[in-house]
Amino acid sequence: MKVFKIIALVGFVLAVLGFSQENTPNILSYEVNPRTQDLKLYWKDSSNKNYLNFKNLRTDLANQNKKLIFAMNGGMYLKDHSPQGLFIENGITKKRVDTTQDSYGNFYMQPNGVFYLTFSKEAVVCKTSDFENIGNVEYATQSGPMLLINGELHPRFIKGSTNLHIRNGVGILPNGNVLFAMSKERINFFDFATFFKERGCKNALYLDGFVSRTYLPSQNWEQLDGGFGVIIGVVG
Repeated sequence: MKVFKIIALVGFVLAVLGFSQENTPNILSYEVNPRTQDLKLYWKDSSNKNYLNFKNLRTDLANQNKKLIFAMNGGMYLKDHSPQGLFIENGITKKRVDTTQDSYGNFYMQPNGVFYLTFSKEAVVCKTSDFENIGNVEYATQSGPMLLINGELHPRFIKGSTNLHIRNGVGILPNGNVLFAMSKERINFFDFATFFKERGCKNALYLDGFVSRTYLPSQNWEQLDGGFGVIIGVVG
């Protein structure tokens, strides 16, 4: 009886402190101020060779006397490691937006979306149907599905879903900063989207799944393997 009372008391204390007795998501996150930090999207090096992973990007930047501070795979890709859907780099459209509505896979779970950065250093996540480039977009990558749409979870996400994978995504915080996140453990879409919502994001975009990798030495996290298409990086 005493043991039962102790367990109940511990559960009550945890509830008061705001902890769940269920497993909480173990998520690595990094906030970027696009106005003061050098946030860019990468795909190929100066010899037109795909970077593929953070190790290659880090080495190339080091040869330019630059330091890779943070990196994350930046969207889905095709078999040749080319971006699936829109990719804009330095204001140049290198892959056009994919407006396909009815097809297989997470990329086409409607609405999907675009993460982009303007020349004035404004970061935006929006539905693909709302994306417009009037010559002001410096970098952009398309992926899907949207995790949050105007503060609401994607309508197809199911609480308690057993569709679990390592996942990474990007959202925009109320102060205009960019929130990048990757689950260290397998997680469903509902819980992953909820992470962004609880941090105040109104719009957030899923970038990819089990291939997700992050390079963040400041948090003792350095995944240098893998083969990607687009890479999102912060350089110092």
